[in-house]
Amino acid sequence: MSTPTAAELRAVCHPAGLLDRRSGEHWAGRLYMRRISLQLTRHLVGTRITPNQLTYLMIVAGVGAGAVLALPGLAGPLLAAILIQVYLLLDCVDGEVARWRRQTSVTGVYLDRVGHYLSEAALLVGAGLHASDVAGDGRLGGWAFLGAIAALGAILIKSETDLVDVSRARSGLPPVQDSASVPRSSGAATARKVAASLKFHRLVGGVEASLLLLAAGLLDAWHGDLVFSRVAVAVLAAVAVLQTVLHLASILLSSRLK
Repeated sequence: MSTPTAAELRAVCHPAGLLDRRSGEHWAGRLYMRRISLQLTRHLVGTRITPNQLTYLMIVAGVGAGAVLALPGLAGPLLAAILIQVYLLLDCVDGEVARWRRQTSVTGVYLDRVGHYLSEAALLVGAGLHASDVAGDGRLGGWAFLGAIAALGAILIKSETDLVDVSRARSGLPPVQDSASVPRSSGAATARKVAASLKFHRLVGGVEASLLLLAAGLLDAWHGDLVFSRVAVAVLAAVAVLQTVLHLASILLSSRLK
């Protein structure tokens, strides 16, 4: 089987609207990762590796990013940031391979969602372990607890979104449209626009959180302790809790459940 050209792949793997989805495509995908992923996909579509196997590798990279944060010093945040980029790359590639081969499946979608849940939660738990210096004194303290709170918040935020589709499907309603996300109240709609413009909610996402933790790790290496990593974990926990509440309110005040 001949290797397809980038143009041939792009026509199939990046259908119209893919990169413009309001809530479906990550900014890093639009900015650079979709260009990189397409080059890797070119060499994978002719192999025996399946889309689901790529998704499993994505999960390993994502969970591994959380695990390496237990390493002391700058090594943990640096390796975590690299693994999150690998995770994002594989997240792009698995879908591209599936679309090219016409092997998209419900199982693939399910594994992809589970992978996002596990990976983002693992990263935030790992952030708490790193801030607790678990590799140094072996004790779990309040920072580990804050990391767990951040992880729980990240899972709840994703659950709130996914449960809209579950609730609509069980009620016999069609999938929700983007327009339904606008709150019915003008005041709530304005508040949502302000919150969206600040984009603070993105901090608990895998890419953003890994970059924040890397920046904190660099500052810690300069400062000589873990103060910046601890501030980062406290910020992530606060954002996760606040976003969990605001996201739930946004859904209930919109037409997504109508």
